[in-house]
Parts: sequence; structure tokens; C-alpha cells
Amino acid sequence: MPQRFFLEIAYHGKNYVGWQIQPNGVSVQQQLNQALSLLLGENTTTLGCGRTDTGVHASRFYLHFDAEKPLPDDLVNRLNRFLPPDIAVKRLITQVPPNAHARFDATYRAYNYHIHFNKDPFLTDFSFFFPWKPLNMEVMQQAVDLLPQYTDFRMFCKTGAGSKTTICQLYKAAIYTDETRQTMRFHIAANRFLRGMVRRIVGCLLFMGKEKITLQEFKEVMDNKKPQFPSMNISVPPQGLFLAEVKYPYIPN
Repeated sequence: MPQRFFLEIAYHGKNYVGWQIQPNGVSVQQQLNQALSLLLGENTTTLGCGRTDTGVHASRFYLHFDAEKPLPDDLVNRLNRFLPPDIAVKRLITQVPPNAHARFDATYRAYNYHIHFNKDPFLTDFSFFFPWKPLNMEVMQQAVDLLPQYTDFRMFCKTGAGSKTTICQLYKAAIYTDETRQTMRFHIAANRFLRGMVRRIVGCLLFMGKEKITLQEFKEVMDNKKPQFPSMNISVPPQGLFLAEVKYPYIPN
């Protein structure tokens, strides 16, 4: 009888087509499947807590896999020696229900999107350089404060995503700024996210900061009183986006 296990990992997404295996490039899932299959001596397939797009990072990501044989005592260390430098295994979780599911059992997910306003070569891979100052932070903050009042986010869903529902329960949305380093971080937490949702929300907020979209127009679209317009469908680049937190009822943080 196979036993189910969880792994917590982190990865730098620059060199990957995302988490999920794709026909057009190397994925993080592919690397984990190969590493586990080799080290466990059996064909091993992982399933992740979600899918990240090409170039998106994860500072916290969970996956599950099944194993017929006992696991090596030093599996985490052996995986880290075998995996490429841009993927790190943080911990192995052995005490989970037999039918635990990394994707469907997650009750909370949080993303961070990083932006910097002064050109910085050390932030290139992890933040979006947006040389537009000053932004109207007041209207951006007002829009962020409104977001948790809504549950239908179809206007921010990637075209052709095939989502069965566009309903999401937002737990938190916030903007944090660091005037010293000239950086900004958008944080959003929810029970689930639509494909492309976070990057489209950030794009919309930046257009509002540039005063290309008014707060009233934003509210009218969110209230389905006005058709979506092109400026609300622009996605920011992937390198600023991190999956930062995932919670399960049976895994301690």
C-alpha cells in the first residue's frame, strides 16, 4: 500500500515554463519527478498546490507524492544535492491523511508582487522595474481596500483559462512601500486564484496609479455595471510574482 508524503519547496522560476509539465520547455514538476524517481527507485509523480506561469517564483510551494518503498532518512539532503541550484527542498512532511491532496486541500494561498522604481541590476530577476513616479498611491490604496468586498474576479482571469468558476474569497489585499529603497510590494491572499489574476490586478493598479483608470471606472467594472476595458486586462511581467504562502489544516506552518 503506497504512503502519501508532502514536500515543501522553493524555486527561482526564471529557467522554467512554470510548475506544471509543459511540452515546450523544462518545468519544476519535471525536475522533481525525475529526482524522486531516481532516488526512490520507482516511478514517482508529484502533484503541486497550484500552477505557476513561466518565470514566476515560489518562496513556499507544496507538492505531494506516493511511495511504495520506505523513504531514505536523508531524502531532503539527497534531493537538494541532486536538484539544480534554483530549486530547494525545505522539508518533508510525513504525517498527512492518506488521501491528502496538495491542490484541493489548500485553504489559503498568498502571493507577493514586487516592483522597484529605480533601476537595480540586483533586483532584475525578482522585481518589475517600473520607472514611473510619482504614482497616485491614494487611489491605488482605495482600490486595494475595495478588492476584498468582491468575490467574482472574471475580469482578471487569463483568456482561455478554462476555470469552472471565477469566484474567489479574498482574505487580504495590501500595498507596502519602502521609500528608502524605492520599492513596492503588493500582497494578496485568498482561498484560490484564477490564472493570471494577480498579475492583471497589479497591472490595473499601476494604471490607476498613472491616473489612466479612475476609481469610479474600477468600481463600475467590478460591480458589472460597465464592460471591461483594455487597460484592466494588461498583465505585468512574471519575475515580480512570488507564491509566498500556502496553508493546510493538517500541516503546521
